[in-house]
Amino acid sequence: MCTPGSIPVFESISAADFRSTIQPTRRPAILRGMPVGPCVPAWADLEHLKRHTPNGPVRIHVTTHAHMDFRRKNFQYGTLDFHTLLERASRDPEEAITEPFIDPRELYYLRSVSLDPRSRETVRLERDFPDLAHEFRLPEFFPPDRFFSSVLRVSSPGVRVWTHYDVLDNVYVQVVGRKRAVMWAPSDALNLYLDGDKSRVVDIDQPDLAAFPKFAQATPFEGWLEPGDILFIPAMWFHNMTARDFGVAVNVFWQNLDQGLYDRKDPYGNRDLLPGAKALRMLDNVMKQLEELPEDLKDFYGRQLIARIEKKCLLNEKCPE
Repeated sequence: MCTPGSIPVFESISAADFRSTIQPTRRPAILRGMPVGPCVPAWADLEHLKRHTPNGPVRIHVTTHAHMDFRRKNFQYGTLDFHTLLERASRDPEEAITEPFIDPRELYYLRSVSLDPRSRETVRLERDFPDLAHEFRLPEFFPPDRFFSSVLRVSSPGVRVWTHYDVLDNVYVQVVGRKRAVMWAPSDALNLYLDGDKSRVVDIDQPDLAAFPKFAQATPFEGWLEPGDILFIPAMWFHNMTARDFGVAVNVFWQNLDQGLYDRKDPYGNRDLLPGAKALRMLDNVMKQLEELPEDLKDFYGRQLIARIEKKCLLNEKCPE
C-alpha cells in the first residue's frame, strides 16, 4: 500500500488567502478557526435544532451497515419527519428504535434535497432551513454568482459514505460531531475501480486486494474534522467520509469553471462536465464498433486505445516498484 499522507491544516487564514494560495493548488485542505457563525456550538443542542427547523418529511438512507455500498445497495430509502430523524440519528447506537424501517439498531444518513417535492431547483439551506441559515456563515470563498447549492447533511455515528468525486469545487463545513475524511487525487482514478463517479472499493481500510489489486497503489490523504472545521474538496478529488459521532454538516458547492461546461439540467451537481460526458459517450460507441471483431483482436485494439489515451494524458507516478 502507498504511504498515506495528511490533509494539510491551515489555521485562521482569510478568505482572500484561500482564493489566492489554496484553491489554485487544486489540493484539499482543512481550514480551522474560520468564522462560520453561531451554528457552532448552537446546533449541538438537539432542542435548539428542533426549534429552528421545520418538521417536514425528508428522504433518507436507512442501513444496518456502517459502510454503505451503492452497488450492493445495503441500504434502503425511507421518509421521516426531520425532528424524528434528529432524535434517531443522535441516539446512542445501542439504543433500540421502537418502530424501525428494517432493524431496531438501524443507522441514518441525510443528504438534503428540496423540501418541495415538485421543485427541480438546486437545494439551498436558506430556502429549506431559513432559521438555520441565519446561524451559518460561509467566508467569501467564491463570487456569489458562482454559487450552486448548499446541502444539509445529517448522519448517525459510524456511517460511512462511499468514495466518490464531485464535478464542482466545494467546502464541507463540519458543525456538529467529528468526521474522518480520506481523499485521493484525480490521478488515482485508474486505481480506484470506478463505476461512474463512485469507487467499487467499499472497505478502504481492509480492501479486498484480490478483487482490487491496483487499490494498493492508490495514495490516500487523511484528516479529521472537528466542529467548525472546513474541508476544501477540489473538483474531481475522490473522498470518503465517516462520521465518528452524530454529525451535522453543511456542504456548499460552486462552479469554479466556465459555466457553459456544466449541465444546466443537473439540479444535484453530480453529472459529468459536458465535454467529459460527450467523450465518454463517444468511447462507448467506439467500444461497440470493436464488438464485431474476434476476442483477440478486440483485446489488441482495446490496448491500442489505452496506449493512445495514456500518450495524451499526463499520469502522475505513484508508488515506486
